[in-house]
Amino acid sequence: MSQIRSFLAIDLDDDFKPKVNKIIKEFKKIDANIKFVDLNNLHFTLKFFGDIDTEGIDLISKKIEKVADDFEPFNIKISGCGAFPNNNHIKVIWIGVESDELLVQLHDKLDNEFAAIGFDKDKKFSTHLTIGRMKSAKGKNQVRDIIEEFENVEIGEMNISNIAFKKSTLKPSGPIYENLKTYDL
Repeated sequence: MSQIRSFLAIDLDDDFKPKVNKIIKEFKKIDANIKFVDLNNLHFTLKFFGDIDTEGIDLISKKIEKVADDFEPFNIKISGCGAFPNNNHIKVIWIGVESDELLVQLHDKLDNEFAAIGFDKDKKFSTHLTIGRMKSAKGKNQVRDIIEEFENVEIGEMNISNIAFKKSTLKPSGPIYENLKTYDL
């Protein structure tokens, strides 16, 4: 039985991509070893499933439908820039989310449903938009300066009206994402 690499996400609205790209361009001006996320792939991850088979897709899909039916569309405020695990040891550069209570509730309900079908619960959920990954410490201080420059950046308020169950195909040029199914809230 074939396996597909998959995850559940909320895509970033196209309206916000130019603002995020403006920040990415600042990082691109410095000499640092950062692999940036393609603008068309920007998303908020709700759950990473890894490799699953077609039976798993159906099971997961039913759980997503169940939870999505309990939610109405809601807004989140996209703002701030930071790093995981922290600004002194930068692995991931992200844009943050304020006013994410409903997004956290959505995640937690989904996480409970997925745990009921054998997936590990997430240790810590942090709403963020990964914009790049540092491949080495080269340029770390300049990267940290840019993160601090944008730590209070306001991207805007985004309406969340659906979630996407995605297939991820890894390629040398970067991952290719395709929606298996979207679910309206």
